[in-house]
Amino acid sequence: MVQSEIHIAIIIGSVREGRQTDKIAYYLHNQLSLQVDTQAQLWDLAEEPLPILTQKWRKIESPPTVFPRMSNFLDQADGIIFCSPEYHGSYTGVLKNAVDHFWNEFKRKPIGVVSTGSGYYGGLNASSEMQQLILSLGAFPMPKKLLVPNVQRAFDPNGNPIEEVLKKNVQEFIEEFLWFVKALKHATHPIPVEL
Repeated sequence: MVQSEIHIAIIIGSVREGRQTDKIAYYLHNQLSLQVDTQAQLWDLAEEPLPILTQKWRKIESPPTVFPRMSNFLDQADGIIFCSPEYHGSYTGVLKNAVDHFWNEFKRKPIGVVSTGSGYYGGLNASSEMQQLILSLGAFPMPKKLLVPNVQRAFDPNGNPIEEVLKKNVQEFIEEFLWFVKALKHATHPIPVEL
């Protein structure tokens, strides 16, 4: 049996000047790209932001082109990874704004969560809030999360993790995520049984 390629979409939900979360997103992208039969792509909300709209973009006669492009980016993905720092106990507003423009693109998709923090807990609250968001989208949050504590000191100037424990955590997250994506990609929708 020939194994089909897995398409992974990574969303960087951090736009502030001096941000740190992009480092783990780019490192994940690089590590995923090394995997056999896996294609990873990044969507950086700092480089391609989605404006706040007063109506649904699909109802606008000529919506900004960023919306259909991101819709296609998400639609083509077999699995998605949200990357966000923790701000005030939750994920970023820019990530929430981006997610709120879409619905069907997330339906029944596996989504992994990566959160960062400047302290010891590595965005634990943000990661839990993102998993709740994923459930509300009708998607499947992967139980295992990737937390990056003390993110401002976690990477060297080349974007590689300094501590071996973070490298190990990233590899474990990738292994679990790819298993999760493949399991759901090949799952069949059950036929309802009438009693």
